[in-house]
Amino acid sequence: MDILHFFVFILGLAIVARAVFSAVQTFVLPRSANDRLSRLVFGGIFGLFRLLLRKTRTYEQRDRIMAFLAPIGLLALIPIYLVLIFLGFAGMYWALGNVGSWEQALKVSGSSIVTLGYAAPGDLADGLLMFAEAAIGLILVAVLIAYLPTMYSAFQRREQAVTLLEVRAGSPPSAVEMILRYHRLHGLEQLNVLWVQWEQWFADVEESHTSLAALVFFRSPQPDHSWVTAAGAVLDAAALLRSAIDVPRDAQADLCIRAGYLALRRIADFFQIPYNASPKPADPISLSRAEFDAAYDELAQDGVPLIADRDQAWRDFSGWRVNYDTVLLALAAITMAPYAPWSSDRSLLPARRGPTDRAG
Repeated sequence: MDILHFFVFILGLAIVARAVFSAVQTFVLPRSANDRLSRLVFGGIFGLFRLLLRKTRTYEQRDRIMAFLAPIGLLALIPIYLVLIFLGFAGMYWALGNVGSWEQALKVSGSSIVTLGYAAPGDLADGLLMFAEAAIGLILVAVLIAYLPTMYSAFQRREQAVTLLEVRAGSPPSAVEMILRYHRLHGLEQLNVLWVQWEQWFADVEESHTSLAALVFFRSPQPDHSWVTAAGAVLDAAALLRSAIDVPRDAQADLCIRAGYLALRRIADFFQIPYNASPKPADPISLSRAEFDAAYDELAQDGVPLIADRDQAWRDFSGWRVNYDTVLLALAAITMAPYAPWSSDRSLLPARRGPTDRAG
C-alpha cells in the first residue's frame, strides 16, 4: 500500500469514526454532549427554515412552519451519518486496492451499507469491512427507532404539565393570573403542591432537554402553549409569592425557583447562550418597576394579602428574577415561543401576536 492509499484509508476510517461518535453522543450518551456535527446539521436546517419564515406575516404561520424544524432536523441526522459512513468505507475499499476504480468502491460500499449484498467481497479484508459497514448501518437505524419512543415519552411528560397549567394560570400563562386563581379557588397555601410538582418538572426537563436536545424545539400541540413560557409563569409566580405576598414563608417555593433557573441555565449552556452565573440582586432585569407595580395593584384589587413595603417587595422580586431573566428570554427567542407576559413578549423576536389580537 503506497502513501496515497494509506492516507485515503486513514481518512476514510476517520470519517466513519467521526460519524459513529456523533451518533453515540446524540442518540446514546445519557448526558449533555454538544456534538459539532449535529449542531452543523441543525444549524443548516434552521437556516433554511429562516428563509421560509421571511414570507410569514403572523405568528400562526411561523408556528406551523417551526413545528417541522425539530422532526426534520432529527430525521436528517441518520441520512447524514449514513452518507458519511458510505463515503468513508468507499475510501477504505479503494485504498485496499481490491475493487479497482472509485466507481466500483462506491458500489461495494452502497451494497454493504444498505445490506443488499449484490457486490461480493474481493478478499477477507474487503469482507470484514463489508460486514462492519452493514452492521453499523443497521445499528444506526435501530438506535433511531429506539430513540424516538424515549424522546416522545419525555415530550409527553413535559406537555402534560404545560397543558394543566392553562387551568391554573390562563392562556397565555401569567404569574399574576395564577396567584389570583389560587387565591379565589384553592387558597394560597395550596401553591405548595404546585411548587413540588414543578420542581420535579424542572429536574425532568433539565435532564431530558440536554441529553435529548431536539426536545427544546419540539413545539406544543396547542400553538399558544410553550414549555418556555410555562416555566417563566411558574418562576414568576413563585418569585411574587416570596417577595410581595404576605403569607408564611414556603421554602418549597425557593426550591422551585432554584430548580427552575438551574434547569434553564443548563439548557442555555448546551446552546452556548451567555449569561451571568453569579448575578447580584440589584442587577437590572427586563421587567420594569411600572410592570411590577401594575401587577401589585391587580393583586391588591382582588384582595390578595400583600407586603406593605412595595419598594422592598420590588427589590426582593428583582433579586429572584435576576437569576433566570436572561436565560428565560433567550430560550423564548430561539424557540420562537408564543406570546406570554413577562417572557416572550420582551425577547428578541419578530413581531408576534399580542394579547389584544389573540384568536378566540
